[in-house]
Amino acid sequence: MEGLEQWKVLAEQWKKQAEKWSSQALEHIQAEKWSSQALEYIHQVPPEQIYAAIAILIFTSFLLILVRLFKRPKANTILLSGLSGSGKTLLFYQLRDGSSHQGTVTSMEPNEGTFVLHSEKSKNGKVNPVHLVDVPGHSRLRAKLDDFLPQAAGIVFVVDALEFLPNCRAASEYLYDILTKASVVRKKIPVLILCNKTDKVTAHSKEFIRKQLEKEIDKLRASRSAISAADIANDFTLGVPGEPFSFHQCQNKVTVAEASGLTGDVSQVEQFIRDHVKS
Repeated sequence: MEGLEQWKVLAEQWKKQAEKWSSQALEHIQAEKWSSQALEYIHQVPPEQIYAAIAILIFTSFLLILVRLFKRPKANTILLSGLSGSGKTLLFYQLRDGSSHQGTVTSMEPNEGTFVLHSEKSKNGKVNPVHLVDVPGHSRLRAKLDDFLPQAAGIVFVVDALEFLPNCRAASEYLYDILTKASVVRKKIPVLILCNKTDKVTAHSKEFIRKQLEKEIDKLRASRSAISAADIANDFTLGVPGEPFSFHQCQNKVTVAEASGLTGDVSQVEQFIRDHVKS
């Protein structure tokens, strides 16, 4: 009896295998039939139409490749730059969550995050988040700014309005380097000079700071006019030859505003962000 059962099992397996081979044979015959019909149809089509179809296919593929290569993602990054101690990191926290972060904060690594601005969290409807990067102001760490410039929609250059005069030369040199970078000039990245700590009585006004920065940059432009290592480091020159330097001569838009990171008065920098990162 056991032998009979085994033969039945084997017979059933052979039957299934035979059905599988039969099905594959039918599929092969059908495929050959379709292939034959396709070739017959192609032979009936005039060669001009075939060449035209091939040309359209190649042209369409070429366009799709170009679009993929040159389509750039929409920039939504705002960079906070400036000297150490100017209040960039404090502004970062005010914009993110409305916090003063317990006073003075110094960062040695870039702080970055993508978020909805604190003042917009209560708004109804869709609000696009902002990618905000606080770049350290230490001279040895400023090169990190270049890592983020390809995605930058704007640069906020923070100036300490309270301790401006002792730092005027250093701030002007840093700002000069930013304004002459090839990526900033070619992309016409807008720059906001943000005079921070204006809540203090002894803080300098934004007009005073603007004029002093223009004077210092004018001196830098003259001193770097000769071929030197400092001049080679910059890709573009600033201003109009023979005329005193002014920010309105820059190829990218440069504006000046006021803020106080400590008190949370950041409305002007928020407006700059929304002008260049649409909600």
